[in-house]
Amino acid sequence: MLLKKHMELIAAIVSGTIILIAWLLKGVIPPPFWITLMIFSFIIGGFAKAKEGIEDTVKNHTLNVELLMILAAIGSAAIGYWTEGAILIFIFSLSGALETYTMQKSEKELSALMNLQPKEALCITNGTEKLLPVEDLKIDDVILAKPGERIPADGKIIKGQSAIDESALTGESIPTTKQINNDVYAGTVNLNGSLSIKITKLSKDSFVQQMIHLVQTAQQEKVPSQLFIERFESTYVKVVLITVAFMLFLPHFLFGWSWIDTLYRAMILLVVASPCALVASIMPATLSAISNGAKNGILFKGGLPIEQLSSIKAVAFDKTGTLTIGKPMVTDTYFIDSQQEQKLLSIVGSIEKHSSHPLAQAIVRHCKHLHLPTECSIEEMHEASGKGASAVYEGNSWFIGNQTLFDLKTTDETAIAQQGKTFSEAGKTVVYISKNNQLVGLIALKDEVREDTREAIQKFKRAGIYTVMLTGDNENTAKAIAEETGIDGYYAACMPEDKQTYLRELKQKYQSVAMVGDGINDAPALATADLGIAMGAGTDVSLETADIILVKNKLEKITYAARLSERMKGIVKQNVYFSISVIVLLILANFTQWIDLPLGVIGHEGSTILVILNSLRLLGS
Repeated sequence: MLLKKHMELIAAIVSGTIILIAWLLKGVIPPPFWITLMIFSFIIGGFAKAKEGIEDTVKNHTLNVELLMILAAIGSAAIGYWTEGAILIFIFSLSGALETYTMQKSEKELSALMNLQPKEALCITNGTEKLLPVEDLKIDDVILAKPGERIPADGKIIKGQSAIDESALTGESIPTTKQINNDVYAGTVNLNGSLSIKITKLSKDSFVQQMIHLVQTAQQEKVPSQLFIERFESTYVKVVLITVAFMLFLPHFLFGWSWIDTLYRAMILLVVASPCALVASIMPATLSAISNGAKNGILFKGGLPIEQLSSIKAVAFDKTGTLTIGKPMVTDTYFIDSQQEQKLLSIVGSIEKHSSHPLAQAIVRHCKHLHLPTECSIEEMHEASGKGASAVYEGNSWFIGNQTLFDLKTTDETAIAQQGKTFSEAGKTVVYISKNNQLVGLIALKDEVREDTREAIQKFKRAGIYTVMLTGDNENTAKAIAEETGIDGYYAACMPEDKQTYLRELKQKYQSVAMVGDGINDAPALATADLGIAMGAGTDVSLETADIILVKNKLEKITYAARLSERMKGIVKQNVYFSISVIVLLILANFTQWIDLPLGVIGHEGSTILVILNSLRLLGS
């Protein structure tokens, strides 16, 4: 499989090796053997491109550069310049192979997204449990989702309550409490309570399947520059071939050239007009920029993302795992008896150590960070689904959880209630602690902003780029993070399709928009944006869907990539103008009979070498 994937690159390298061997042995081996080596070089190096060109012409009824290059090489060989023809094929096949290798993005791997939905579900019929394939479930069927399992289908809870981890779909790092009549989605994780769920959507219409469809649809859209390149290629080839066709006979009648001179000049035209230098104007520069980016922790999936990056006018960010670290951390603690704070935290940590809830784990990590022991002898540990946990320690009853566990009202005037309200308004999640039914303290947690987020946002602003946050979090959390990071705007409570809608609105207003994310829920938005940028620590599907990957998870690398994009576009323009000028000059010189074939090949190949050397300047930091 790996060999097949790189077959085009291998063929190009083998072709170049044969050319080198033939060049070294020229004059040593008999001409027939030397020509045979060149023929092998033609076939091995040119087969893939010739096949691609012919198939594309037959399928789309348009001519292409692949055919022109092959004809130019054959024409060169036809008048005795085998080496020049072979080099033309080698350069073009190598650039094509490298382009294929670096720009593999037409077929995105959605396996991570597809595997998110379980294959089977435990269906309950007349009190009997039966394991069924998910695709066999019908509307109004009742299924059972046990603690720790992924929910197999979209539905509504009819019995039970639990904390549901919806991070795969919403990006929300903190689980959501679900109870009777709440909707649940396929692929989310039921953390701690058994749920009876009535199916509301068939498997093919589930939320996960909708996300897959959104990604696939967005990926099929072609950007304007790609369409322009395709049109230009076809037009260029037609003009060259028509010109060569006229060149085969018109000079004989118009200028009195001999038929041999006419054919000779037509072949020179075919060689010097071949767009080898024009093609080399872009690919070496692209590869150099890709290599530069890789050294600096930026992975570009081909040349188009680099080209687009410099024209971005707005950037949309996911919150969890992108602007923030991606997991809750303790930010504040408040205890009525401050002198007992460390002892109380140690007891709380000992209780929470027995829970798998993300908030509980964050509290345990906080205790370890403070070097507090979490080995208290806890008795009768019990988790109240969607509310918190209870336990007995030294004969005292302890409860740890959200305000619903204590029936605490936000209108309470107690100091602890007011403190909890203050933390909540700051976008923090508040965990309350009681001893023998008396509140003794609280712990506030928050998904912390990355260290480089604020600096990156400021760099975007200085560059005149509008920044916006799209998050599945609630309004308070979104507002708090927006204020903390200095971002221009935000949209809260976003589901994947909401992010797509907002991105389309941004595209209408700013024309060119990038999306930065890391989760499965970001995949449709990444595909919809003009440019998708994924964090390196993100999910497989976000990495596959994105056009650019920030390997080291540093947002400031986006501004570096934008500067690299500007440099690449400048060098590409230099190369294009230079290569076109050389082609035009050589064509005019050929019509006036100022050059012969060797000089034409030198001019043609020389211009190619120069644009490649110019492109290599991008390798520097």
